[in-house]
Amino acid sequence: MSTTTLLSAPDPDERDATVVPFPTNPATTSADTATPAPAEETSAGTSMEPAGPVLDGELVDDDQPVRLVDAADQAAPGSWLDRMRSAERAPIIPEYLRTLAAAKATAKWTATHYAHKAGYHAARTPLYASKLIVRSPAGLLLLAAAVGRWVSDAEGRAVRRAAARSEDAHQYMALAAHRDSRVRFRTLLLLVGMSLGVLLVMLLPTVAPWWVTWVCGAVALGILGKLGTPADKPVAGRAVTEARVQKLTSDVVERALSVLGIAGINQAMSKNNRAIGFTAPITRDGPGWRADVELPAGVTAAEVVERREKLASGLGRPLGCVWPEGNAAVHPGRLVLWVGDQDMSKAKQPAWPLRRGEVIDLFKPQPFGTDQRGKWVEITLMYIAGIIGAVPRMGKTFTLRELLLIAGLDPRTELHAYDLKGTGDLSPLAPVCHRYRAGDDDEDIAYALADLRELREEMRRRTKVIRELPKDLCPESKVTSELASKKSLRLHPIVLGVDECQVWFEHPKYGEEIEEITTDLVKRGPATGIVVLLATQRPDSKSIPTQISDNAILRFCLKVAGQVPNDMVLGTSSYKNGVRATTFSFSDKGIGILKGDGDEPRIVRGVYIDAPGAEKIVANARAARTAAGRLTGYAAGLDADVDQHDSSTILHDILAAIGDTDKAWSESIVDRLAELRPAAYGAWAELPTGSAKATQLAAALKPYGIATAQVWGTDPTTGKGANRMGVKRQWIADTINGK
Repeated sequence: MSTTTLLSAPDPDERDATVVPFPTNPATTSADTATPAPAEETSAGTSMEPAGPVLDGELVDDDQPVRLVDAADQAAPGSWLDRMRSAERAPIIPEYLRTLAAAKATAKWTATHYAHKAGYHAARTPLYASKLIVRSPAGLLLLAAAVGRWVSDAEGRAVRRAAARSEDAHQYMALAAHRDSRVRFRTLLLLVGMSLGVLLVMLLPTVAPWWVTWVCGAVALGILGKLGTPADKPVAGRAVTEARVQKLTSDVVERALSVLGIAGINQAMSKNNRAIGFTAPITRDGPGWRADVELPAGVTAAEVVERREKLASGLGRPLGCVWPEGNAAVHPGRLVLWVGDQDMSKAKQPAWPLRRGEVIDLFKPQPFGTDQRGKWVEITLMYIAGIIGAVPRMGKTFTLRELLLIAGLDPRTELHAYDLKGTGDLSPLAPVCHRYRAGDDDEDIAYALADLRELREEMRRRTKVIRELPKDLCPESKVTSELASKKSLRLHPIVLGVDECQVWFEHPKYGEEIEEITTDLVKRGPATGIVVLLATQRPDSKSIPTQISDNAILRFCLKVAGQVPNDMVLGTSSYKNGVRATTFSFSDKGIGILKGDGDEPRIVRGVYIDAPGAEKIVANARAARTAAGRLTGYAAGLDADVDQHDSSTILHDILAAIGDTDKAWSESIVDRLAELRPAAYGAWAELPTGSAKATQLAAALKPYGIATAQVWGTDPTTGKGANRMGVKRQWIADTINGK
């Protein structure tokens, strides 16, 4: 018999193994195999034993260690520690008390809640009193009946009747005697109590203050009225009506998953009642329930997400309350199911923290919307380009307007807003915009193209400035908040927002150049402080060119019609991976999937800000810009043709550069002019000395008959005052007015 090696690449420490046939156990051999078969002859002419079922085994020496595979009773060393390290720890302090802001919000809500209840009941006190007075006679009768039953020992009547029916004379006589003694004692107590009560009623008005009598009478009427109140007609109404929703349990989740029509779930559940696992207890998570579900092998969370409407039906909840999500960080079969108490689109949203129009830093995360649990989701607008997509009337334009409002609250930000729909939805932003246009006429597109050319040149200038900055000031070769605050560098944030961007890219005359410049801004602009936000209701390769969509990091997709637009906005394979904005209903206005500002896509409900609300926020933002000397371009009334500067506007430019002060140094005016119109005055600001800048301004003012003179001012770097060449605001204003 030949020797056969079992493993193709045996362990060098192991010996060669030989496979030999094990003899069949006669006791376990069936009748069919018990009959010996004719012997076979080998090529050598020798015969072998008749072959029945043969079990092959490996002969090993006794001193060889035996390796067990999948030994259930042997845990790997340190496995308990690994499990403890990977376990999720519940927070010691509740989330609503973890920060000072959260604690204040919780305290405010609690105080408001109970103040409302107190005010509600206080306003209805006369109604409650009248109800008690009307019901007090019935309460008096019920009290008298109860006292009568007590005095007559009515509770023992059933026992005495039972003794009489059984004709047990001895027991009946004993019960009757006991009843007589109890009635006599209780009657005596009643008479004494009534006498004391009558005496108290007669003496109380003469010995106690009048208000004590009224309080006692009111208490007595209240008690009698309460006794006379039917159980189904309470005196006080409900100040707060709480939503009654079904508790989410494992049985409810399993039943809902079983009706989705997913073959993998149905087959697994038919074989095993516990085919669906739960990796953590189902708990309350904000205003709803959270279940972490382990789906059967071969079933993905994306299959469940696709059937969200059926899942809501299986749970018996409105569609806006049911939000299944995958947890790809674990594996594709891990489902996170959150079921809210209220429809997300109808639940009251917390007040937007930025609604007061206070100054912000655009380089820091800012509140954008709320998730299903009502918690704020923050985004950082710097260093990104973004795409917003949706079918019509789902909140796309309102979302873009909100993002531009956030950008406008940083006084350093230069806003460029284009409303290609032409309805004026972005008009509330005009008072703080450096460039603004509404419409899609050829002159509007030409205006935008000239602005884009300017932005491209500005980006090129910025790359040169950033490249030449010392590494300790710009270690990452990109604009920072500190650099953006330095006016001399002119590295302030620039945010370009375009609604219905497909009008740009599909324009027969200018579309190709606009696409080329926009692609360059999307690719290289974020590091230089330039942000591009594009919104469209037709997310396809023509509306958003592929090179632009591939480089846009921030994505916000509201309801879309199918897989193609879904992946155009959220990225390739998003639909396949279960990130699907197609599951939103038309009632989910303002709700979309946010991707690119966190590890996982999130469902976010944007903030609804109507036009009057937006105008109030912009008014505060404009005031902050004016105070900081950052009002430029269209907002400052200086929106001349953007591709060439009209010299006749220089006086208006200087007036805007001086701002609200009475006078300013010439060198300061030149720096501010360069911020207003980089293309026109950028070269002035690059002059090496302050005197050179003053000479340049004096030469520009000479044709208008205005001469510069010594004016007093304060150096912003040293804080010291000095006389330098400058201009008074009144001189410029008088010349403009023809005086």
